[in-house]
Amino acid sequence: QVQLVESGGGLVQAGGSLRLSCAASGRTFSSYSVGWFRQAPGKEREFVAAAGWDGRNTYYADSVKDRFTISRDNVNWKVYLQMNSLNPEDTAIYYCAASSNWATRDQSRYDVWGQGTQVTVFS
Repeated sequence: QVQLVESGGGLVQAGGSLRLSCAASGRTFSSYSVGWFRQAPGKEREFVAAAGWDGRNTYYADSVKDRFTISRDNVNWKVYLQMNSLNPEDTAIYYCAASSNWATRDQSRYDVWGQGTQVTVFS
């Protein structure tokens, strides 16, 4: 099974950018679709973005569309989330996840989760 480790979170001023990384290890990473989810304090975990096995098909939550970009590097077994124009509402723990199914917004379809990385946006 794939293991996932996120990095790249931190403290950023509103309007700024961050790039999250997710390093995979274990079984063949390229056969998995991948997703990013986030959980803000006191809220349910929510979908952010997803990409198919080759990274060509991507999906975004309406709240991040045109600001965030998901990408993957199947050679180096990494997934990225480029986050631009950040605002305080983006403050959350961000989780990388892998699914043996098609890329989906449904978090119940994801088999493997990372431990999360904190993103804090201040105004």
